[in-house]
Amino acid sequence: MKKILLDTNAYSNYLKGDQTVFREIVSSDRVYLSIFVIAELLTGFKGGTKEKENQTILDKFLSKSTVGIIKAGIETSEIFSELKHALKSKGTSIPINDVWIAAHVRESGATLVTYDNHFKQISNLKVWSYLD
Repeated sequence: MKKILLDTNAYSNYLKGDQTVFREIVSSDRVYLSIFVIAELLTGFKGGTKEKENQTILDKFLSKSTVGIIKAGIETSEIFSELKHALKSKGTSIPINDVWIAAHVRESGATLVTYDNHFKQISNLKVWSYLD
């Protein structure tokens, strides 16, 4: 089963017609959005002029039978702490929301679809081959 988790920039690019992200979505059995990705999207909507339109588009996307939302729980917190500690030990850091998103990638066993190269700093994180 092919599972992916869309990062905020991948979802945004998909809406702009990015065919690379589109192909990842249609070729996947399961598409996830982290609750932290949704929070970033909602924050962006509030800063724009099309908040209701963007919310409607997101709601429609989330209603698809192949799309799921990953919420944070104890397991997520445990994985987050391991990832954050490993990054700190290496003397590197990435945005805090992205550590949470990486924890959801690990928790779900999905591949992260993103345009952010800093995710490569996390060992053994499945990131789509487009970043290679």
